[in-house]
Amino acid sequence: MSLFQRGFVLHRREYSESSLLVDFFTENHGRITLLAKGARRSRSPLKAVLQPFTPLLLSWSGKGDLKTLTKAEPASLTLPMNTYSLYSGFYVNEILVRILENHTAYPELFQSYLQCITQLASRPDSLEAILRTFEFRMLQAVGYGVNFTHCTATGDPVDPKMTYQFYKNEGFIASLLQNNNTFLGADLLAFDRLDFSEKSTQQAAKRFTRIALKPYLGSAPLKSRELFQSILPNRLKSG
Repeated sequence: MSLFQRGFVLHRREYSESSLLVDFFTENHGRITLLAKGARRSRSPLKAVLQPFTPLLLSWSGKGDLKTLTKAEPASLTLPMNTYSLYSGFYVNEILVRILENHTAYPELFQSYLQCITQLASRPDSLEAILRTFEFRMLQAVGYGVNFTHCTATGDPVDPKMTYQFYKNEGFIASLLQNNNTFLGADLLAFDRLDFSEKSTQQAAKRFTRIALKPYLGSAPLKSRELFQSILPNRLKSG
C-alpha cells in the first residue's frame, strides 16, 4: 500500500524482542493487525506515535495475512482525557477488538468511533450517554437489528407506559413479567432515537447492550471494565 489511511490504535502487544503487533481501526479497511518492526526500541519514531486515541495516518505493505506497518504519522494531537474518560475509551477499544472482523470496512462506525472518543475527551460529564450511543451504533453496524418501536408479537406500536420482555431471537413483546429482560416502552422509544438524556434510560440501555453484546464478547471478562470498577470506589468517595 502506498496511500495513507486514517486510523487509531486499538490494542498493542509485544512481538519478538523489539517489535509490536498492533490492532488498528482504519477508515477504509476496518480492523487490521500490523507488525510494527522495532517499535519497542528506544530510538524508534514509532514508540511515541503508536498510542491509543491519537489520530494517525498509516501505510503498510505485505502479501501475507500479517502485513508490516511502513509508516505512522500523527494527524493531530492525542485527545486529552481524564481518568474516567480514558478508561471509557479503553472499553470502547476493547469491544471493537473483540467484535470487529479483520479486514472488513465499517466506514460509518469509524465516524461514530471518532465522534465517540472526541466526546469522551470534551464531555467527561456525559460518559454514560456517549458510551450507550456508540454501543447502539456499533450493534447496528455489525447487523444486530432490533425493532424498538413495535411489539414483535402483535405489530402494535410500543406503548410508552407498557412493559416489554426482550427475547433475543424475536424482539420485544408486551408483557407483565418483571425480570432482567423487562423494559419500559418509553425507554425503547428513546433507544430508537438514541436519546440517553434520562438517567433511567441510560441504566436500561446499559442493561440491554450487555444482553445484546454478550454473544459477541463471549465469557471472558472485559479488562477495561475491571479497571474501571477498581477506581469506582474512589470516584464515589470523591463525589
